[in-house]
Amino acid sequence: MSEDSRYEAVRSRDARFDGVFFFAVATTGIYCRPSCPAVTPKRPNVSFFPTAAAAQGAGFRACRRCRPDAVPGSADWNVRADVVGRAVRLIGDGVVDREGVAGLASRLGYSARQVQRQLNAELGAGPIALARAQRGHTARVLLQTTTMQAAEVAFAAGFASVRQFNETIREIYAATPTQLRAARPGRSGQAGADGASGVPLRLAYRGPYDRGQVFDFLAARAVPGVEEVTGDAGARIYRRTLRLPHAPGVAEVAERRGAGAWLECRLHLGDLRDLTTATQRIRRLFDLDADPYAVAERLGADPSLAALVAARPGLRSPGAADPEELAVREVLGAGADPAGTRRLAAELVAAFGPPVSEAGGGLTHLFPRPCELAEADLRRLGLPPERAAAVRALAGALAAGAVRLDPGADREEAERELLALPGVSPGVAAVIRMRALGDPDVLPFPDAPSAAFWRPWSSYATHHLWASAPTPT
Repeated sequence: MSEDSRYEAVRSRDARFDGVFFFAVATTGIYCRPSCPAVTPKRPNVSFFPTAAAAQGAGFRACRRCRPDAVPGSADWNVRADVVGRAVRLIGDGVVDREGVAGLASRLGYSARQVQRQLNAELGAGPIALARAQRGHTARVLLQTTTMQAAEVAFAAGFASVRQFNETIREIYAATPTQLRAARPGRSGQAGADGASGVPLRLAYRGPYDRGQVFDFLAARAVPGVEEVTGDAGARIYRRTLRLPHAPGVAEVAERRGAGAWLECRLHLGDLRDLTTATQRIRRLFDLDADPYAVAERLGADPSLAALVAARPGLRSPGAADPEELAVREVLGAGADPAGTRRLAAELVAAFGPPVSEAGGGLTHLFPRPCELAEADLRRLGLPPERAAAVRALAGALAAGAVRLDPGADREEAERELLALPGVSPGVAAVIRMRALGDPDVLPFPDAPSAAFWRPWSSYATHHLWASAPTPT
């Protein structure tokens, strides 16, 4: 987009571009999302930034009306396969907070200086600034949705000190933590200091969003013990256990329609430092950072898909809350339908998954780690020897780091490494690439006549075809 076209989007308050770019106003010193309801500023006073961190780095504060820090992530940065896209996904997963810039660079296979230079060139902010903006947003969520003390919020959000926390909040929001808490939308239903009642979140997306398609897809594949979908269509609740860096957790996401351009989520965390990581993993699972307008424009132009696209506006390509878990499930159930894969995965979880005592409902276990499966006796599940060997080979490769499926993994390299393992077919590798790595351009059946035309949204074409099938495929 040119700056003139960005300004036209601001003048029309076009929500399609929320998260794609941000604009700042020199006369007020604040930055906003394009759909901000405030009076449109004059063009000479407006400047544009690719990220909230870049606007903050230029000295602008977040608008209190449109909350630009809470917009959906840019579909561009979240689907790109280059080092910038991979870095953004890793920062979103909390890698900089846990491992520093050196850890980020090591995962990407670049030097810290190279990563810094590329992020600054394309995003207007380096990894530290991007992580800092994310910490500020996490802190605001905790201040306004829990009764935690400010010092607890500071360390839960990833700040190194209370002083750093206070300075960041004042700089980003032009308010103290106490003032920010006083400005929260409501004072009831907040989580306690131990997070026992969960942290309530509104996970934004750019609409439309086909909730029924996503919940149908997840319900057909929910592994008993690890996942469950309860309630009637239109009012279902998806719940699952999460293996997180500091402690296990449970996520609950509501299907309820008419609630606005967000999904209602509640996170029950054993350690509140995992809030950012858990949030990003649920966003990837529900494909909340997609650009449905771009997808529909491309796929709807193909006569073979036009009717399907029109019938399902906002269709999504669900990802994975745990990429390694997803890979094991796909290899375990290779050749089986979703019901058969669910049954095998449930037996695997019951036999080898660590139990969780406080999840409640039908949630009883975490999915077993690759290191726990690499040497497991899978014969007790009644698997054919070849299938058991394939699962162990994959688990061993994941445990040893020979195959990487984290948010910063190189998709081409990961697929090559998967195909080199015994028992991993091209179709299984494609589904792992689509869901575990969030690739928007995967077609498990490449002989489709319109395959070339569907690029770069082949994954969404696949889901349109799956959703139109008479039974889950």
